[in-house]
Amino acid sequence: MTDHAQAAHEQVERLRALREKYAQERDRRIRPDGATQYRSTLGEYGYYAKDPYTPRSDREPLRDRIEALVIGAGFGGLLTGAGLRDAGIGSIRLMDEAGDVGGTWYWNRYPGIHCDIESYVYMPLLEETGYIPSRRYAPGEEIRQHAVRIAEHYDLYRDFVGHTRATGLAWDEDAAEWIVETDRGDVFRARYMITSSGTLTQPKLPGIPGIERFAGHTFHTSRWDYAYTGGDADGDLTKLADKRVAVVGTGATGLQVIPHLAEHARELLVFQRTPSTVDVRDNRPTDPEWAETLAPGWQRERMDNFLEVLAGEPVESLVDDGWTSTHELQRSILSGSVDGSLSEEDRLLREELDDAVKMDALRARIDEIVDDPSTADALKPWYRYMCKRPGFSDLYLQAFNRPNVTLVDTADTHGITALTETSIVVGEAEYEVDCLIFATGFDVGVSGVVSGTLPVSGRGGRALLEAWGMGPRTLHGFTTHGFPNLFQLGPMQNANSVNFVHILQEQALHITTVIARAQQVGARRIEPTAEAEDAWCRTVVATSRDVSDFQAQCTPGYYNGEGSRTIGGLTYSPGPVAFHRLLREWREGDMAELLVIDDADERVRESAEIGVSA
Repeated sequence: MTDHAQAAHEQVERLRALREKYAQERDRRIRPDGATQYRSTLGEYGYYAKDPYTPRSDREPLRDRIEALVIGAGFGGLLTGAGLRDAGIGSIRLMDEAGDVGGTWYWNRYPGIHCDIESYVYMPLLEETGYIPSRRYAPGEEIRQHAVRIAEHYDLYRDFVGHTRATGLAWDEDAAEWIVETDRGDVFRARYMITSSGTLTQPKLPGIPGIERFAGHTFHTSRWDYAYTGGDADGDLTKLADKRVAVVGTGATGLQVIPHLAEHARELLVFQRTPSTVDVRDNRPTDPEWAETLAPGWQRERMDNFLEVLAGEPVESLVDDGWTSTHELQRSILSGSVDGSLSEEDRLLREELDDAVKMDALRARIDEIVDDPSTADALKPWYRYMCKRPGFSDLYLQAFNRPNVTLVDTADTHGITALTETSIVVGEAEYEVDCLIFATGFDVGVSGVVSGTLPVSGRGGRALLEAWGMGPRTLHGFTTHGFPNLFQLGPMQNANSVNFVHILQEQALHITTVIARAQQVGARRIEPTAEAEDAWCRTVVATSRDVSDFQAQCTPGYYNGEGSRTIGGLTYSPGPVAFHRLLREWREGDMAELLVIDDADERVRESAEIGVSA
C-alpha cells in the first residue's frame, strides 16, 4: 500500500470511529418527547417571564390611528423604526411586551453577558449614532443602552407602548387599515403592520417532574434575580456566599453565568445534558488609536466583509475571530457558496475531515485546562461543529478547577429525573440545593404569528395560518398574498447568518424602502400577487440545501428540534450575500408585483388570481 493510500485508509477509519462515537453520544441524549420536553412560560409558569426591570403602569386603552405599527422593540423593530423615520413616516408606534426597548438585551441581564459576535459588526447604526463600543465583545448592558440610544436618536420613544401584547390583527378592507387589539384593551388602527417579535425573548423551562413543588429559590437567567444573588452584570454575587446553587444548562448562557456563580457560591452544581464547544474568546478593550483611524463607511464595510467571509465569498477577512476561522464548517448548516471544484462526495468528505480536526482541537483544549480527568471527559463535545451554536469563553472551563464546583452529567438519565421540595434528583442521586437557576434558553424562532398566539386575519377574513396550511407562503420572506401592508422580519423563506442583527438590518432596509416607494407612487396597498408568491416559493424550494442528514446525526438541540425533526427547505441556500444582492436588484425595478396602485391595477390582479387558482 502506498503512503497516500495508507493515509487515506487511516482517514476513513478515523471518521468511521468518530461517527460511531458521535452516534453513541447522540443516542444517550435523545428523548422520545423531543421538543415537548420543555414547558412554555406563556401559561401556568408565566411568573418566570414576568418583567423584573420596569414597573408596569396603568394607562387608558388606545383608540387612535397611526401610520405604522412595529410589534417588537428589539434590534429588528428599532432598525425598522429608524428606516421608517428616515423614509418620512411621522406616526410610528413601537410596541413590546417588555417595559422598554432592547429585545433580548432588555430581558437578558445575567452576570457575564456579552455578545459573541464582534461588537463593531453586531451593534447596528454605530456611525449613525456616533458610538464606538468599549470592548471587542461588548457587555449586555452596553448593548441594551445602545438600543436605547437608537430609540432616542430616531425619536422612537414618541409613541412607544411597553408591557403590551398584541392579541389580534384584522384587515379592514374598506378603510385599508389594520385593526389592532391588545391585552391592555387597546383597539386602534394602523396603515402598515410590521412584526419583529424576535426569537430569543420567551424563556422556556425543562419539563422536570415536581418542578412546581421545589420550595427553594428559583428563576430563569433571562429574569435574573439580583435581589437574591447580589451584584450586577459584572458579577460580585456576594449574597450567594452561604448558598448551595444549581444551574441547569450549559449553552451560551451557562458558559457566561457559571464562572461568576463559581466564584461566589458556597457550592455550585452544574447540571449538564450536552456540553458546548468552548473556544477561545480573547475579549479586549477597544483600541482608541484604532478607532481614530476609522473612515466614514467603516461599519458597513466591516459588516459586509464579515457576512461575505461566512458566506464563502472570495474576500480577505477584516474580522479575525472564531467565526471567520471556521466559516467553511458553518456551511454544513448555514447558507452560502460551496467549493464547486469538488464533487459532492469529495466536498462532504473534506468538510467532515476538517470538522474532525477542529473538534479534536476543542476537546484537547479541555484536557489542557481542566484538572480532573473525569470532569474533563464529561465536558468534551462529541458531535459535528455546527450541531450546536459554537461557544467561546476564557473563564468557563477554568471554573471546574474550583473545589466548590461539581459537574453533574445527566446524559444517561436524559436530563434531571425529578425535583423534590429541597433537592434535584438525577437517577438514584439526590442533590440538596438552596437555589435553582434555569439557563435553559428560549422558544427559538416561534413568533406569535407563527405559533398562532397572535391571530391574523386578512382580506375576506381569512386567517394567515389557514393560508399557510401547507407551509409559509411569502414573497422574499416578508409579505403574503391576501394580507396587505403586513410585513414580517425573521428567518423565514430568506437567508440567515450567525450575525442575525445584520440580517435584520437588511430586512428592515428592504421593508422600509418598499413602504417609501408605496408612499411615493401613492399605492393603495402593498401586497404580492399570487403569481409572485408562487414563484418565490418555488425558488426557495429549488435552491434550498437539504441538511436533514447532517442534522439527524447531531446531538439533540434547538437546531434539530431536540432530535425529533430537522429544519430545511425554508431558506434561500445560496446565502445572505446572494439574497441581499437579489433584493437590491429587485428594488431597482418598479415593484409591480407588490404595489397595488389603483382600481385598474386591482382588476388586473384579480384576473391573475383567477387564472392562478384555476
